[in-house]
Amino acid sequence: MPKIAVVVFPGSNCEQDVVHALRAEGADADYAWHGDDDLGGADGVVLPGGFAHGDYLRTGAIARFSPVMHAVRSLADEGKPVLGICNGFQILAEAHLVPGALIKNEGLRFLCVWTEVTVEDTGTIATRACEKGQRLRIPINHYEGNYRANVEPRVAFRYVDNPNGAWQNIAGVSNDAGNVVGLMPHPERASHESLGSADGRTVLTSLIESCRLLQRA
Repeated sequence: MPKIAVVVFPGSNCEQDVVHALRAEGADADYAWHGDDDLGGADGVVLPGGFAHGDYLRTGAIARFSPVMHAVRSLADEGKPVLGICNGFQILAEAHLVPGALIKNEGLRFLCVWTEVTVEDTGTIATRACEKGQRLRIPINHYEGNYRANVEPRVAFRYVDNPNGAWQNIAGVSNDAGNVVGLMPHPERASHESLGSADGRTVLTSLIESCRLLQRA
């Protein structure tokens, strides 16, 4: 059973949802504190949504210096799965573990709406169980999700109808190796039909399967 750490920063508010959703898919998921400098032998890690350190300075700008990020970077360097959701994506971008930056939404509005995204690349740890071009109905909940980059990123997800002005409709990207992925939509909030969609399960099962494959290697 893959062991997945879900990092809790001061201001995280989605960690329980992520742990619950991962456990429902068969993972051994548990919390990791941002002040610890190791992940307890985890096979993969998730940086969940929220407002890490109050989003002071810039979203993710302080969280990137938390002691746990040394362990996150080590895991990434080892080729193990790292997934950043919403604020977690912002932290990964600030830490330069994925390319680009997230700025204020077009129109300067906080958005909490359902969106549709298409899967652009099935070679990442968050899309392994998906089909290329597959549409997923997953909600967003952010003020700074407007993706920008000065390089051509490896795109994992694109919005069907761009809600926030993101460059090239980008909803999620990965590093070149495909083992670090950041996305703005919340798959844990679309992990059961009772929530309005179960499409996020494909993202979470992709992460779990990626961990399993590395365990077998």
